[in-house]
Amino acid sequence: MNEIVVLITAGSEVEATKIARALVEQKLVACVNVLSGMRSIFQWEGKVAEEQEWLLIAKTVAQAFEQVATVVKSLHSYRVPEVIALPIQQGLPEYLSWVREVTKLTGPTA
Repeated sequence: MNEIVVLITAGSEVEATKIARALVEQKLVACVNVLSGMRSIFQWEGKVAEEQEWLLIAKTVAQAFEQVATVVKSLHSYRVPEVIALPIQQGLPEYLSWVREVTKLTGPTA
């Protein structure tokens, strides 16, 4: 399995917490850090927008990404939520082992 970091933005602390808890409870991710006080400036529908957002940093495996994205989309208030994955190039072997152990998938996607 390839370990990844998934970045997700949310429009409120309540929404960020709801998404983070769902992902951890469903064992799709090993851990989610929720960072507050982030300001995002972006293009949306032809205009520059600026919003306060919360950033979720989730640690998981590449095989779980599609399920993570599905859960996020089902709980998110945005029409097009940010859900992007970055590969983990290196990490403490014991930590990466823990990520793999927690996120063992069952069923056809494993």
